[in-house]
Amino acid sequence: MNKKLTALLAVSSVTIAALTGCGSGQSAKTESTKTESPKTESTAASLDQSGEAGITDAEKKVEGDLELALFQGGYGADYWEEIISRFEEKYPDVHVNYKINPKIGDLIRPQIISGDVPDLIYHNMGQSDGVVLGLIKDKELLELTDLFEENALDKEEKLKDIMLAGKLESKAYAPYGDGKIYLAPLNTSPTGLIYNKALFEEKGWEVPETWDEFFALGDVAKEDGRALIRFPGIYPTYCENFLNTSIADAAGMDALNDIFDYKEGSFSNDKVMQVLKNIEKIKTGGYLMDGSTGLNHTQSQSEMMLGKALFIPNGTWIENEMKDAPRENEENFEFALLPGLKLNADDPDFVSTSIEQLSIPKNAKNPEAAKEFIRFIYTDDSVRLFGEKAQGMIAVKGATDLVKEYFTPGMNNMFSVLSDESVTTYSPAYQTPPANAKFNKNMIYENGLLPVLNGEMDAEAWAAFTEKGFASLREDLASENK
Repeated sequence: MNKKLTALLAVSSVTIAALTGCGSGQSAKTESTKTESPKTESTAASLDQSGEAGITDAEKKVEGDLELALFQGGYGADYWEEIISRFEEKYPDVHVNYKINPKIGDLIRPQIISGDVPDLIYHNMGQSDGVVLGLIKDKELLELTDLFEENALDKEEKLKDIMLAGKLESKAYAPYGDGKIYLAPLNTSPTGLIYNKALFEEKGWEVPETWDEFFALGDVAKEDGRALIRFPGIYPTYCENFLNTSIADAAGMDALNDIFDYKEGSFSNDKVMQVLKNIEKIKTGGYLMDGSTGLNHTQSQSEMMLGKALFIPNGTWIENEMKDAPRENEENFEFALLPGLKLNADDPDFVSTSIEQLSIPKNAKNPEAAKEFIRFIYTDDSVRLFGEKAQGMIAVKGATDLVKEYFTPGMNNMFSVLSDESVTTYSPAYQTPPANAKFNKNMIYENGLLPVLNGEMDAEAWAAFTEKGFASLREDLASENK
């Protein structure tokens, strides 16, 4: 392993991905470190329960030891333990050794520095330990483009064609901007504006599609003694995915990608400015609930659930996070999600999804078995298992139907946007800045959006501040690449 990588792994600094959600950040259940996966009775209900005949001849012959390093967050350990057991059942010549831990990055750091890398890592580039980010920056991950050209295990379609539209194009999975894939999506969790569907049905309110409809509903809400929107002012980055999606809806994905690449003029083009001015109007028009800027995420979520505000920027993890919190109507409350707001009703539809990644180090000892394990994860049976055991959704088409029996009505409401074929999903990921950069993407929200919603800055000043920061980042990147 080169010296540069060793240095990178010694720091834990830069988060380049957008808000990944509390799916990764929820408190973990238990720590598991196992060298041998158990063979339990549940493995009898392996992939074969849907019929072995459904497995295509694309199945490969793999063997040997397979070492997995798995992050343990809000999705827990149960899914991983079961899917590993099923994999070994299906591939008896493979023996899986695995570690699953909330601090998996810290655990595998010494291995990586010594060159004794795991065969597969489930850990995000945005985690503060910087392990996967270091592997990306030093080009120490195995390219997976060929994997996604292969057929799925349980259907006659290429893997790339069963993934949610727009996923693989993100820098979260193709980090070098050359279209080559180095990280594989695991789960997907849509984000945007959360609201109480039951309240809207009770009041006969239509869910807004455009900014004009949004503000019109805000006027109705005022008459009903409610604010239009609440946001966690202490953590303004919760607004990121709602803002990004609204920009994509208005200006297209290319315009949003220009922002992710810090291109000159990207944050101040005409359509982006229209979105920013609508954000400003939330404050100047009196649509923001008083006191929002001083609250954290759970405090602001509680206010929305009590009906004091109609919307809050968040993601699908909110239901589990707030499962014990009081709500306006204990008997009739259903979470739902609005991905973003359009300038015009015929604008395209996008939805931002949180990021969970699988990767294979370039020097993995058994890369073929690791690739086969990823294909195994994308089977329908695995998707169902992830829904059942982890209350999550793997990023493949049709997953909403496969897992709906395991989800509450509120969860199904929020995830239903992913079953709409007219909606393009994306995983936001900014170009990786140098560790010593003077500007980072969080400042767009902490030093820009927050002052706007405090009434201290207007949209033009926000854009100018961000453009100046982007110029600084471009200089830092140019210096790094000399």
